[in-house]
Amino acid sequence: MTTEERETVSLIGSDKVQDTAVYGANGEKIGSLERVMIEKISGKVSYAVLSFGGFLGIGDDYYPLPWPSLKYNVELGGYQTMVPIDKIKAAPKYARSDSWDWDNGDQALGLDDYYGVVGA
Repeated sequence: MTTEERETVSLIGSDKVQDTAVYGANGEKIGSLERVMIEKISGKVSYAVLSFGGFLGIGDDYYPLPWPSLKYNVELGGYQTMVPIDKIKAAPKYARSDSWDWDNGDQALGLDDYYGVVGA
């Protein structure tokens, strides 16, 4: 599949979102996207799972972020978040060897509350 089939000016294929760099408010790379979580019925992207914290991908943890907390920055060539890095580091997370219970509504509400997402 060619790049043109996976990305347009305003759309991007899910396979291209994975491994896209994520930058902090200061423009410094903080990690990369491991995956996005899409609501089956509405098709709305709800969360992006940020991989960071380790060294060269070893020891990284996964941090689910509400999708609206990320904006694509054309100049950086990746997604940028204005959530302070200290807030992300203290956020709910899971280890690479664990899993997140996406069916647990309390976990999603906890994430939304933590990041101040309204009407999620």
